[in-house]
Amino acid sequence: MVASNATHVFPLELDRRYPVVVSGDGAWVEDSTGKRYLDAMSGGSMAATLGHGRRDIIGAAAEQASRLSYVHNERLTNPPREQLAAELVEVAPPGMTRVRFVTGGAEANEMAIQMARAYHVERGDPKRWQVISPAQAYHGPTMATLGLTGRPGLQAPFGPYMPAHRHIPPSTWRFDPSGEAALAALDQVLDEVGPENVSAYFCEPISAAALPAYTPPLRFWQGLAERRDRHGFLICYDEVVTGLGRSGQWFAAEKLPLVPDIIATAKGLGAGYAAIGAVICTDHVYQAFAKGSRRFTLGHTWDGAPMSCAVGLKVLEVLRSEQLIEGVRAGGPRLRDELSAALAGIPMVREVRGHGFLLGVEYVDPRDGKSFLPPTLGVARRIDLTAMEMGVIVYSTMPTRDGFAGDQTLFAPPFTTPDDDLGEMVVRFAKTVRAVAGSVERELR
Repeated sequence: MVASNATHVFPLELDRRYPVVVSGDGAWVEDSTGKRYLDAMSGGSMAATLGHGRRDIIGAAAEQASRLSYVHNERLTNPPREQLAAELVEVAPPGMTRVRFVTGGAEANEMAIQMARAYHVERGDPKRWQVISPAQAYHGPTMATLGLTGRPGLQAPFGPYMPAHRHIPPSTWRFDPSGEAALAALDQVLDEVGPENVSAYFCEPISAAALPAYTPPLRFWQGLAERRDRHGFLICYDEVVTGLGRSGQWFAAEKLPLVPDIIATAKGLGAGYAAIGAVICTDHVYQAFAKGSRRFTLGHTWDGAPMSCAVGLKVLEVLRSEQLIEGVRAGGPRLRDELSAALAGIPMVREVRGHGFLLGVEYVDPRDGKSFLPPTLGVARRIDLTAMEMGVIVYSTMPTRDGFAGDQTLFAPPFTTPDDDLGEMVVRFAKTVRAVAGSVERELR
């Protein structure tokens, strides 16, 4: 274990002791003491979608590096970059024709914002800048992406730097099960800011960290499409987590009744073996630049580097050859049912949601079965720490100050996890929740 006073690293939490993980194989990781953990979070951040220690992907990176590891994208291109863009367009939703590479999820989301804004400027509509997004969301830690969330706890103390974007409440079972209230809130925001000033609606098709495995009801998506047609803003999807198979589809957008204008993706493209992301756009977005200034030069040093793109190509090859997305599509409902059954009878557990290998467990006050748990109990933190003791890695989120979400846990194993390991993850996690729930119920008496 490493604590903040015993390292030169500036950790995320100074009062947390961090296990030193030294190796990984498949769905397992091992720390410096020899303790092994089942990785139910794909590396902790849902990025290691193909598990740990894949020699074929490591070999693809090494082979490319031996020829050419890096050239900058502004004046040069390279074969892996060109091929990966072509293959992403093939698996993306219909109408997507162009790809810009980045090095991570926050960069992808930020570039999507920039692309949407530049699209309107290219079309002679420079007043459009406002972005509307769900309040309960997480899109990254940059100033621009922090501005996409309505969660004050994340934005503090950076408020003076935040763009003044607008937000609407989520359509959860607690607040808006039909989606109509969210559409009414969207209409109100459009009226307040003026629809002619709106650049984009920005959201996750299926939420990850902020509302694990949540998606709005069908009526909301239908209403959003109607308003895009009426008012002319773009729809941008954050598929940093859900892109490249996590939901049981190449992209979660395939499950929804509308095709977005721009998709940002990242984690699953590198599968934990390279830092790479992508922004994919429809042809009409690209044509605004082709018929306009013919420039969109913003970018980063490692965008589209040959070694990163070679890893992305190998990831796509593995997903196809091992039929892993089909496996996630078939296995996801079984995993959700097993998790739900293992947690049955625990009053603190309200709901188990699931889309492919992206699952969420929502906790409530066991005294009434619906209220948020008191934040002073620190249930999310207790779940994570107890799970580590049980030898399973999960990620839990705490109640938010906006009042839209309480304690929840995210469960997102690698696509390659054998059934026996999935079963053991469920057993260890259920023991974790039962242990924490028991202590919480005693404290609430």
